[in-house]
Amino acid sequence: MDTLLSPGVLHEVPEDMESSLKADAELINQWNKLTPIQRNEWICWVTIVKKSETRQEHIKRMVEELKEGKRKPCCWPGCPHRRPSAQKWFKSANPKD
Repeated sequence: MDTLLSPGVLHEVPEDMESSLKADAELINQWNKLTPIQRNEWICWVTIVKKSETRQEHIKRMVEELKEGKRKPCCWPGCPHRRPSAQKWFKSANPKD
């Protein structure tokens, strides 16, 4: 079985997300079936938060929602790194700020 995870458009899969996705073979399959833009949205949605607790909550919700067949985060205005129109929803489009 292939355990490689496909990246997003602008973002690579971070280690904590990779560990959660690789814990379940079906999740790997679901993840790799997403389009690069959909994967990018999940990665950005998880990584843009500032608190580690929130990031862990996002990873948990991502796993649950992928298992439910969802293809992108609900109520997410979109990756501000890819969509300049989404930047207005974020104080900073750079998660390292």
